[in-house]
Amino acid sequence: MQRVQLKKLGRRVQKGFTLIELMIVVAIIGILAAIAIPQYQDYVTRSRWASPISQVAPLKQAIAQCAQVSGGVLTTCDSIGELTTATGYPALPAPAGVTLTFGDGATTVATATQIDIELTATAANLGSGVGCIVTLRGVSNANAIVWTGITSGGTCTRAQTGV
Repeated sequence: MQRVQLKKLGRRVQKGFTLIELMIVVAIIGILAAIAIPQYQDYVTRSRWASPISQVAPLKQAIAQCAQVSGGVLTTCDSIGELTTATGYPALPAPAGVTLTFGDGATTVATATQIDIELTATAANLGSGVGCIVTLRGVSNANAIVWTGITSGGTCTRAQTGV
């Protein structure tokens, strides 16, 4: 008889989770959420900036072509009129949610070896705040124009804009 009672006690089935197990799961989920949510928000903002940045690719190409025609001097390629004369480039692109300025209209005036294209956020839908400025700086070297991205303004960061 004793044997039967011992077997019944040993076969007790667990019917749920203990409090400590539930607390560990909640803590793990909290840590993952604290890491994942800001990363996701930056990802969404970067994807929104991708469209305006890609829409200025033809402008960058026209500047490079103009520089080639003018012997590598970027000051002769710092307005839409000069680009049209040198390369036939028709007009500036109009990316949604940003104001585009370049050359003469940019904050940094073009030099013989450097020119800036500025994209200033005008709509909150870009996620990084109105007034965020993404500057695409072209520096001319012997064979090419090397473009680098610079962010400035309010809450604008490299992680949010992707440049």
